[in-house]
Amino acid sequence: MSGHSKWATIKRKKGASDAKRGKVFTKVIRELTVAAKAGGGDPNNNPRLRTVLEKAKAANMPQDNITRAIKKGTGELEGVNYEESTYEGYGPGGVAIMFDVMTDNKNRSIAEIRHILSRNGGNLGEPGSVSWVFSKKGILHYDKSKVSEEQLMDVALEVGAEDIKDEGETFDVWTDPHTFEKVKKDLIDKGLKPTDGEVTMVPQNTVPLVGAAAEQMIKLMEALEDHDDIQNVYANFDIPKEVMEKIAI
Repeated sequence: MSGHSKWATIKRKKGASDAKRGKVFTKVIRELTVAAKAGGGDPNNNPRLRTVLEKAKAANMPQDNITRAIKKGTGELEGVNYEESTYEGYGPGGVAIMFDVMTDNKNRSIAEIRHILSRNGGNLGEPGSVSWVFSKKGILHYDKSKVSEEQLMDVALEVGAEDIKDEGETFDVWTDPHTFEKVKKDLIDKGLKPTDGEVTMVPQNTVPLVGAAAEQMIKLMEALEDHDDIQNVYANFDIPKEVMEKIAI
């Protein structure tokens, strides 16, 4: 299991704290607005919006907030114009990092991101410098206590999943990103509803970190994910789970 997978597992386990719920809402609202602007306000005809709506519901976002965000995207309400960009960089020990940004001021955002990276042992890279390390995959997470590997494998492969991976506390179903929604729907229709899932960037190789470098990497990840303009962070570090649990918030 890659370090970033462990990081994601720990975050899911700990859950979003009340103190950070405002930041979660801010990011999901931006995603709703951008998704609605790109593909319309009907989730039945907009798979991206449908996925973000599930994220909003998982975060217990009030329906009024959801409706306003979508209407700002469709132009029914006045709203901010967000630009989407993906940046690449390096962390401690040469760890490859990619992050998706939604912002109304690209110059401000990139200046703040440079500062976060430099303060935590990283630096911004050129386009294409680390993107080759990652591939896009759909991943659905299943709690091991609720489904057997054999049951999940039989059904998942039947509906078009690429692989099933044992990630410690979960079984993860991997899909092609283009068939993610279909595989997810087919699995749910067969009584196998995932705890959550996403289309994400998966590293093809990892960089092992221990000691001070591991602590610095976790601080960098937390700082990047805490920034309002950064929607997603992907990295290829590999830190032992027991070490990560000690130093992660």
